[in-house]
Amino acid sequence: MILVEHKLGHLGDPLWQERARHARIDPLVLEQWEAPKSRLRKASESGIELAVSLPRAEHLHDGDVLHYNAARGLIVVARIALKDVLVIELEGLERLAPHEILRACFELGHGLGNQHWPAVIKGSTVYVPLSVDQKVMASVMRTHAFAHVKTRFAPGEEVAAKLDAKEVRLLFAGADATPHHHHGDHAGAHAHDQHEAHHHAHEHDHGHANGHAHTHHHRPGPVA
Repeated sequence: MILVEHKLGHLGDPLWQERARHARIDPLVLEQWEAPKSRLRKASESGIELAVSLPRAEHLHDGDVLHYNAARGLIVVARIALKDVLVIELEGLERLAPHEILRACFELGHGLGNQHWPAVIKGSTVYVPLSVDQKVMASVMRTHAFAHVKTRFAPGEEVAAKLDAKEVRLLFAGADATPHHHHGDHAGAHAHDQHEAHHHAHEHDHGHANGHAHTHHHRPGPVA
């Protein structure tokens, strides 16, 4: 077991690019929900067991060098494939009248909560990880037609570089960002997500734009 308490560098650095020419790269492949963790235990592709214990303020990025054995010509590198992120820009919202700001924020929070989408707010930008197909998310946003906001999709690594470690964990390691692996039913989770996305207009619920939102279904009681 190799203890990794700090990153040695990045494979894109000139020093490690040079060393990589004469060494074998052994990837430590991480799932999206594992990447934001500062502490984890996992084996590389060649079977080397690593116990990662980074400072709380740090997290792993794709290409981080975790172990180097010059004698064996071996470099263990983190390999992460973060999903794209829905980026919602709210810049300029503060110039609106107070009642317009309240309406825009309420409608956006309601819309995101209606889909159970986790979100992180950084300045005037809202980041939402892909929890369903990108086309479905885009369709939901078009259907809502939120006023005074601009949306786009950005690579996960690009977004992660703009956030601190806590925000990255909130964005990528939430339950909705892990396709419900712990349930052991991938097909069921996918069907649930599709159902949520296509029937958002027929539910009665409330949501919050920062963190996880929850849906409440109200049924009328018996008529006296």
